[in-house]
Amino acid sequence: MIEIYLFVNPLGAVCLGSEKHLWHYVQTSEQKIQFRLMPLVNMQTITAVMQRRNIPKHDIDARNQLFENTYSAALDAKALQLQGKKKAREFIMQMQEEIACNGQEYNQELVLSLVTDVGGDLEMFEEDRRSDLVKTLFQEDQNTAREMGITTHPSAVIYNYACERDYGVLLEGAEALADIPRLCQVDQENYQIFHIDGYLQRKNERRVPHDSKHLKLM
Repeated sequence: MIEIYLFVNPLGAVCLGSEKHLWHYVQTSEQKIQFRLMPLVNMQTITAVMQRRNIPKHDIDARNQLFENTYSAALDAKALQLQGKKKAREFIMQMQEEIACNGQEYNQELVLSLVTDVGGDLEMFEEDRRSDLVKTLFQEDQNTAREMGITTHPSAVIYNYACERDYGVLLEGAEALADIPRLCQVDQENYQIFHIDGYLQRKNERRVPHDSKHLKLM
């Protein structure tokens, strides 16, 4: 069995591209893959987005607005997750498409429209969105990210249990994520890759200890 955790910006175009490629691989792979898509929001990732968009780092108003929108979108996704992981995944990807690719503004009207588009129950969504449970679920995701050493998005952690190792592999950045199909193979070459000391020495690839409490799916 293989487990993949993908940490993303719920409003980011770069993350959307990574999600599309990875989800296509998950759907077409012959391997049994459990996939979890997790919004990642903290001041470090917000700063990185500001740098990418050439927003002055001392622009407090822009920083606060970006954080508020990204955090709110993450809570939207967690609320919809209570109606099913498929709906939450589709919601995140459609939100990214509208905001990052089509230039839409993040607002409640757009959120409710997308909830409807993915087949969500609006009344249930609005009730869940106001609940403390959603904030708790979001915080659990951030705790998982911190424990795994996630500092940027997109990032992925892959556990391939067929290779008999007690650690996962963290890949940081869209370019590094291209290695995921190779990490999911169960051949002798792949087995050796993860048992050769010094192989995972690149800045964007490193080991992540296995923790059974992370074994849950979005």
